[in-house]
Amino acid sequence: MASKPPKSAAKAKPASAKKAAAKETPITVAKPVLADVRAKIDQIDRSIQSLIAERAQFAHQVGKAKGKLAAAVDYYRPEREAQVLRMVVDRNEGPLSDEVLVHVFREIMSACLAQQEPLKIGYLGPEGTFSQQAVLKHFGRSALGLPLASIEEVFQEVEAGNADFGVVPVENSGQGTIQITLDMFLTSNLKICGEVELRVQQFLMSRSGRLEDIERVYAHPQSFMQTSAWLRANLPRAEKIPVSSNAEGARRARNADDAAAIGGESAGHVYGLKKVVTKPIQNDADNTTRFLVIGRQFFPSSGHDRTSVLVFIHDKPGALFDVLSPFARHGISMNRIESRPSHQAKWEYGFFIDLAGHIEDASMQAALAELKAHSAQIKVLGSYPVAVP
Repeated sequence: MASKPPKSAAKAKPASAKKAAAKETPITVAKPVLADVRAKIDQIDRSIQSLIAERAQFAHQVGKAKGKLAAAVDYYRPEREAQVLRMVVDRNEGPLSDEVLVHVFREIMSACLAQQEPLKIGYLGPEGTFSQQAVLKHFGRSALGLPLASIEEVFQEVEAGNADFGVVPVENSGQGTIQITLDMFLTSNLKICGEVELRVQQFLMSRSGRLEDIERVYAHPQSFMQTSAWLRANLPRAEKIPVSSNAEGARRARNADDAAAIGGESAGHVYGLKKVVTKPIQNDADNTTRFLVIGRQFFPSSGHDRTSVLVFIHDKPGALFDVLSPFARHGISMNRIESRPSHQAKWEYGFFIDLAGHIEDASMQAALAELKAHSAQIKVLGSYPVAVP
């Protein structure tokens, strides 16, 4: 009589059946306990705060190592800040964006520097302008902003020493160069110490927030140009009144229901205005303005720099070729060129040229030395770190 297989053998299933059963069995993952997550965040926050305090102490030691200096401006090193922020970007693996992390570290450095004394930064005011936003982006909120009435006054206050640095707009991605800024460099001895690129969003704002109420619009002339298409389509009959800044336009618009202003959200917050439409109204979605940081001295190389020069030439055949060819021969990239009358002699022009590299670079020195033979005058406006996001 044949023996029966053991129970275990009778119940055994093929390997394929076991795999199928395993696939059907859901894998449960324990949900995180909210209290535990919050406790971990609190622990991390304490560590971050402790490290920030330690960093501030070392920043204070840097000041002591430099000896007794006259003012906050003597402690500020834009090339060093640019190097630190580039390392932040290089280390970033997410989930936060480069721009967010740069902003966080900028504020930490700003607060550490202000332990000595806050930097005083002149800008085109009043409060709420895009120039003020550029100041906050580049110097952080621990710097002391000085709102001034005009770009000319920003230059004057920095030259007089009443402001440590100034921030002035120089070009817009859609509307080109701000000529008054370039013209100031024709006579000013100030140096360019840095640059800021600011994404500009233009909003239509008013006291009532109703489009049908608007009979006149205040804005800086550049803002009218940047929003021309939307204004033609939606407010063709409204009077357009140019003002010295968008913040000034917002200040005027707050006094009447039939008035509106074009500007950034910050101006609306400062002057109590509502958005007439929720979306920006500029022609170009990527509308960006470049600002220059102006000061009284040159700074060393940061490793990724731009040099701006002003070259005066006489009107003669081949003059522009003579200006540009030395840079090409020495392998220097040209980022921008703009011509302006020199205001020094009839038919004499000044060419504003932005070049890749630092004035201390051997190739830059060689190109400028070669250029001297073909120009009436060369003025180095500054060598400065390329803008960090």
